[in-house]
Amino acid sequence: MATVSNSYDVVGDIAVLRSLSENSSVRTVAAEIMKIRKNVKTVLSQDSKIAGDFRLRSLSYVTGEDRRITRYRESSCLFSVDLEKCYFTPRLSYERLRIYKLVKPGETVVNMFAGIGCFSIIIAKHAKPDLVFSIDINPTAIALMRDNIRFNSLYGKVIPLLGDAEKIVRRRLQGVADRVLMPLPEKALQLLPIAISALKPLGGWIHLYDFQHAAKTEAPIEKTKSIVAEKMSQMGFKFECTFSRIVRSIGPNWYQTVIDMHVLPFSTNLNSDCGYVSMREYQ
Repeated sequence: MATVSNSYDVVGDIAVLRSLSENSSVRTVAAEIMKIRKNVKTVLSQDSKIAGDFRLRSLSYVTGEDRRITRYRESSCLFSVDLEKCYFTPRLSYERLRIYKLVKPGETVVNMFAGIGCFSIIIAKHAKPDLVFSIDINPTAIALMRDNIRFNSLYGKVIPLLGDAEKIVRRRLQGVADRVLMPLPEKALQLLPIAISALKPLGGWIHLYDFQHAAKTEAPIEKTKSIVAEKMSQMGFKFECTFSRIVRSIGPNWYQTVIDMHVLPFSTNLNSDCGYVSMREYQ
């Protein structure tokens, strides 16, 4: 089993084969998983890379029950997950745990790329923020997020918002947040100015996830930090990088990184054009 333990994910009672050696048979590995992991009822195979605005992948049936929807538990929270129609990975469980421990009671959080709401719901359940605005462009993800809010008794605490994160923040969430999450590495650097505009004038926190290519002599974290520092300087914002790490390897010389940024009060920056919106319309 050790030879295949890193080549699949288990979400609820579904196992998804991600990558196998050329000598491995899909059905042999699937049978081995179901033999050892007694809770697994379905085995699927990932047949394509994650792609598109909805971050979807092609899955094919291998053995067990032929389905794509399951229930998943993490950090004492329950989630309904559609593995084919929504983006989800259990491999960010440590990050979800790490981030919720940083959130202070009474904060307002904006999650710009929320998916089915895992970051948002775990934060709301355990950190006791005032509100978590939870944005995603995928209608199926938002529908599941609404279910997950109900499962975890967080109605009125997690606010699901369907649409493009950039447009929603520009139109509705300027200057409201103490903390902004950007768990979409493909777009986080591009939309960093939008994330800053969501922060209150007193400044706040941004958790930015990135993909970086790094050769053996390069440090992916330092590459992310350098790009962020250059962008912040161009915008005239001062910040402190309080934490950074490699989240995971995603391919040969490719890495997912995260940095925690404390953006200083706007009075100390060159740009200070951020305003508030009323919370009442979201209650």
